[in-house]
Amino acid sequence: MSATSDSPQEGGKEDSNKQRQSNLQRIQQRKQSVREWPQDKKMEKLAIYSSCKADESCKCNGWKNPNPPPNPPRPDAPTPTSTPADPCRTCSHPLSSHVSHLTTVGEDELDRLLGIVVDVENLFMCVHKEEDSDTKQVYFYLFKLLRRCILQLSKPSVEGPLGNPPYEKPSIAKGVTNFVLFKFNHLPPKEWQMMYDLAKMFLHCLNHWKLETPTARKQQMSTEEISAYKVNYTRWLCYCHVPAFCDSLPHYDTTLIFGRSLLKSVFQTMRKQLLDKFRAEKDKMPPEKRTLVLTHFPRFLSLLEEEIYSNVSPIWDPEFKQNPPAHVSAGAGAMGEVAVTGGKKRPGDALEEDSEDVKRRKYEDENLEEAVAEIVGVIEDQNKALGPQAMFPEHAPRDEAAKIEERNKVIEFHCIANSLTDRVPKQTMLWLIALQNVFSHQLPRMPKEYITRLVFDPKHKTLALVKDGRPIGGICFRMFPSQGFSEIVFCAVTSNEQVKGYGTHLMNHLKDYHIRNGVMHFLTFADEFAVGYFKKQGFSKDLKLPKGVYGGYIKDYEGATLMGCELNPKIVYVEFTAVVRRQKEILKKLVERKQEQIRQVHPGLSCFRDGVREIAVESIPGILETGWEPPPQDKFRYKSTRNSDEKADQEHLYNVLKTILTACRNHQSSWPFLNPVDRKAVPDYYEHIKFPMDMKTMAERLKANYYVNKRLFIADMKRMFTNCKEYNAPETEYYNSANYLDKFFTNKLRDHGLIEKV
Repeated sequence: MSATSDSPQEGGKEDSNKQRQSNLQRIQQRKQSVREWPQDKKMEKLAIYSSCKADESCKCNGWKNPNPPPNPPRPDAPTPTSTPADPCRTCSHPLSSHVSHLTTVGEDELDRLLGIVVDVENLFMCVHKEEDSDTKQVYFYLFKLLRRCILQLSKPSVEGPLGNPPYEKPSIAKGVTNFVLFKFNHLPPKEWQMMYDLAKMFLHCLNHWKLETPTARKQQMSTEEISAYKVNYTRWLCYCHVPAFCDSLPHYDTTLIFGRSLLKSVFQTMRKQLLDKFRAEKDKMPPEKRTLVLTHFPRFLSLLEEEIYSNVSPIWDPEFKQNPPAHVSAGAGAMGEVAVTGGKKRPGDALEEDSEDVKRRKYEDENLEEAVAEIVGVIEDQNKALGPQAMFPEHAPRDEAAKIEERNKVIEFHCIANSLTDRVPKQTMLWLIALQNVFSHQLPRMPKEYITRLVFDPKHKTLALVKDGRPIGGICFRMFPSQGFSEIVFCAVTSNEQVKGYGTHLMNHLKDYHIRNGVMHFLTFADEFAVGYFKKQGFSKDLKLPKGVYGGYIKDYEGATLMGCELNPKIVYVEFTAVVRRQKEILKKLVERKQEQIRQVHPGLSCFRDGVREIAVESIPGILETGWEPPPQDKFRYKSTRNSDEKADQEHLYNVLKTILTACRNHQSSWPFLNPVDRKAVPDYYEHIKFPMDMKTMAERLKANYYVNKRLFIADMKRMFTNCKEYNAPETEYYNSANYLDKFFTNKLRDHGLIEKV
């Protein structure tokens, strides 16, 4: 990877960056000047890259001047150096024969072709200057591609094993956007905006970064890694790097078409070189920019690095959804992805263009949304009509009463802690003392000195449940942000306030608090009385964290069970039970509506009384409304039989059966079955065997498309073996050959998935 990327800073650009920018400007200026040429000069230029059209036998693929001037004018000179009648040095046909197909082409198309010509000439120089063999090979491929586009008057399209962008979902831009939402949503507006700006800066750098060649990275990667990197490097050259200066090719931003795999392979090197570059340029930066890139940017990159290389990071989940913070305006709130293209319309914007399936799904989703919205309105109207009875619906969740009390300001939740450096408010100290008393009374097995030490330890925090101004319960915990988990040490609610859902609501608040702070795991040692409570809160003895993460950080308790809980950042836990209950109600209503539509009684079929022998299945009233669909139509007319499911793909079935039959014919025991039994050699055979079969007959049937399903094919083969065993004695060669070939045939059927494996 090169440290010559375009930096987002306004000052301090290196000479190489200035040179790169000036080269791009020079290319655009050259294209503009070429487009302003007179018609005859344009034709002369395009003739050099156009095949001869004089006759079909001429293989000349470009006009060459027979008498090049001794002092040729500058390439940009608008005056032509030849006439349409000048012959080609290669094929002797005039220049006009090379451009005869362009005489009816419009001005815009000529300008497009001339733009490709400029790109071809630039790529030709790149091929000769480039020293790396992998890069040179890609340059040469793109050079030939553009040459072919001029010859064929087509638009350039990179084809082959590289595939089409995007290559991974979510993209780097989407992942970094998710990272900002996931890690920094709890920050105040000013700090959140700073992190958002840092994300834009990082994506901008990556979009303009020049990747190292695979040869340069061979020492740092394994063979498997370098192979994957080489593929991504080639894709980057074809779709990102070269199109930046050859705009005839479709251009995509690196961060929009690549995902986590490329980012993992380049992040370490890019981070080091970026920070080194910023440190070298710090004296040229304004003070606020210097603070941003030297103080906040390294921390941003460190946090991003954890998510890039973590196996459990949620930001790379394609289903990740998290709303922007409330302070983000409606325009910025619909972020989608951190903006990186500067508002320019690029081909990458069309990556998600609607196909017919997508349009159909969108239509269905819109109908579903309308139905759900209508059902929600009905449910809410019913709740209003029920009045107080709707406050506690049937099968209400445990924390329903606690949530209502919180909305009515009867109870409050506060996260409090002691401190040795800052002044602790008197109210906080009184609450900590009250919580120490609650824990001591409710956890009599715990030594009071131990409870006191942990409750007042500055490293521990307590989520306090306050009612009427005094704590009635709480959860004491210690966070280990670097390890990604918290240890719950005490959890209790005073005895006269229990069985009111306070414990569940308290734990839900604690979960939401940890998600806001980026900690996704709980660990606790539960005694035999607490195991049931923690199970109800989503804890399990099956830990998701490896022991190496928490080993040495938490203390083992004799006689207690270690339990863990993994949090889902997509869930707002204090609303979880209400959301699930509402979802159940909506689903129930949707099912009822669907049943009303399906439960229709149609009149019986009377057409058979009139002599009709058969009708199409889809013509039966109501059959299509149930969701039934006819199978794909092929060369055979569809019939509703028990084998209809096996007729879906005749071509695939034909190839599989042909493979199996060929393998059986080549088997060493197939010799008795290759041809029909000779009547002269075995006169009485057909008196005993009424339905003879052999592999020659089967090959003919296969060719005639007789085997429309696997059962017919298997039946013929099995009949052949049965006939052999029926006519021949068990000790004969024929009988043994039938057994050997039958076993081989059965194995082949299993290998191709035509029968289940034992």
